[in-house]
Amino acid sequence: MIEFAEASKLALNLILSLDADILEIVILSLKVSVFALIIACIIGFSLGSLLASNKFYGRGVILIIINSLMALPPVVVGLVVYMALSKSGPLGWLNILYTPSAMIVAQSIIITPIVLALSRQVIEDIHNEYYDYFKSLNLTKFQIVKSLIWDARYSLITVSLAGFGRGIAEVGAVIIVGGNINHFTRVMTTSIALETSMGNLPFALALGIILLLISLSVNALVMALNLTSKKYAFG
Repeated sequence: MIEFAEASKLALNLILSLDADILEIVILSLKVSVFALIIACIIGFSLGSLLASNKFYGRGVILIIINSLMALPPVVVGLVVYMALSKSGPLGWLNILYTPSAMIVAQSIIITPIVLALSRQVIEDIHNEYYDYFKSLNLTKFQIVKSLIWDARYSLITVSLAGFGRGIAEVGAVIIVGGNINHFTRVMTTSIALETSMGNLPFALALGIILLLISLSVNALVMALNLTSKKYAFG
């Protein structure tokens, strides 16, 4: 109990003093997750809106595959990306293994199915509601997709925040493709695992507190956006 109290005190001191190593790790974590989220949203929202607004043969199978990919084991993603980016892999010429870029690729693969599946459901609900209206206006597919994304903007922001929360908490894939290199690819989750194993509990706890605060902030934003969307929906 005393050890925990002392570790907590030291952890708070590290946070309040804006320790340089902690700041570096937190900033890198946010950069990797934000860039991965942007890529996932571009792909997820585009494909999600197309799937939501089109009916075609085999669509059900595609939806089953997408929903299954939401549960992709991160370590498997890390292994596949590692093999693809290694010197003997098909993308070895990129020379980005053990860099933040490789971590962004891995996180993007993990986040994209989540963003795609959730955004598809949100947009499809709106499309079904306004189908007759869109048909009466004789809009093009592009105009319909643009309208759907705009009308679903609050819900899509919520979806993107869910994807961000998934990415920022990832450890398995990023440690495989990033290598957990100090001052280069070390992020919050990998640092927590390493520092805990080394017995540096104050440092690990400080990062854990920051990660928890980020998660709480994301959840608070999701709740606020849900309330905002309901307010606009009901006038």
